[in-house]
Amino acid sequence: MRTLKVYEEAWPLHTPFVISRGTRSEARVVVVEIEEEGVKGVGECTPYPRYGESIDSVMAQIMALAPELERGMTREALQSFLPPGAARNAVDCALWDLAARQQGISLTALAGVTLPQSLVTAQTVVIGEPAQMASSAKALYDAGARLLKVKLDDRLISERMVAIRGAVPQATLIVDANESWHSEGLAARCQLLADLDVAMLEQPLPSGEDAALANFIHPLPICADESCHTRESLPTLKGRYDMVNIKLDKTGGITEALALAAEARQQGFSLMLGCMLCTSRAIGAALPLANEVRFADLDGPTWLAVDVSPALHYSTGVVHL
Repeated sequence: MRTLKVYEEAWPLHTPFVISRGTRSEARVVVVEIEEEGVKGVGECTPYPRYGESIDSVMAQIMALAPELERGMTREALQSFLPPGAARNAVDCALWDLAARQQGISLTALAGVTLPQSLVTAQTVVIGEPAQMASSAKALYDAGARLLKVKLDDRLISERMVAIRGAVPQATLIVDANESWHSEGLAARCQLLADLDVAMLEQPLPSGEDAALANFIHPLPICADESCHTRESLPTLKGRYDMVNIKLDKTGGITEALALAAEARQQGFSLMLGCMLCTSRAIGAALPLANEVRFADLDGPTWLAVDVSPALHYSTGVVHL
C-alpha cells in the first residue's frame, strides 16, 4: 500500500526575477511524496499562471488522484489520468524517483543515461535598463558564466543588446522575449540579434501567432517555449521553429519529456532544456534529458536565497554532477 502526501512551499529569491510578464520575488512550488514500504519518491512542480495553473488548482488535481495512486497507479497510466502540466509533472517525477530508490539506483541510471561530470547552464540576465543589464551580464561572465540568457520585453531592444554585447564580447548569448513581440518589425529585430552574434531567439511571438515565423528566413535559430508542450505541439511548429524548449512542468513529467525529446530530434528540431523558478529537486528530475540538448537553461535554483537540502552543486554557469 502506498501513501500520498502533497504540500506547498515558498522559496524567497535573493534578487527579483523580472521578465516581460512581471516580477517574481519567490518560487512557489508543490511537492508530492509517494511512499511505499518505507521507500519514498519525491517530485516537485511550479504551477504557472500563464497556463491557467495555481497552487490550489494543482494540489486539487493531485489529490483527486489519491485513491488511484495509493492503489499503485503506474507512470504509464498516469499519462491518461492527468493532462500535461505541473500537477502531472510532480506526480510523474515522484513515481520515477520512487522506482529509482526502490532499485537502489540514480534517476539517470533508471532512464539509461550517463551524465558528464559537469553541465554548462545558461545564467539569466533579467530585464532592466541597458546599463544595468550590461553590468549584470559582465558580473556573471566574470564569475564564470559563458552562456547568458537575456530576458527582453518590447522596449529598448537594440539599446539593451548593444550594451550587453559590448560588456561581454566573448559570451554566448541567447535571447528570450517571452511572447512579448509582434510580427511587425520581427525580421529587423532578428537581423539585429544575428548581427550581434546572438546564438538563438526564444519565443518572440505569442503562442498562437506562430504562423508569422514561416514568412521569412530566420537569420538565427528560433526556439519554441510557450508554443511547445508535448509531442502534440510538434506538427504546428514545423517550418516555423528550429528548436524546442522542453520543460517538465509543460510536458507533465519525465515520461512525456523523454518521448517529446526523441520525436522532436527525429523531426529535425534542436533541443533546449529549461526550468521554472524551482529548487534542485526539479532540476534533478530534468537531468535525464541533459545529454540530448544544445542549450541547458537550469539556473532556477541559483535564484533562491536558500535551496532545498540536499542541493545540486552550482558554480556560476555550471551544474557540477
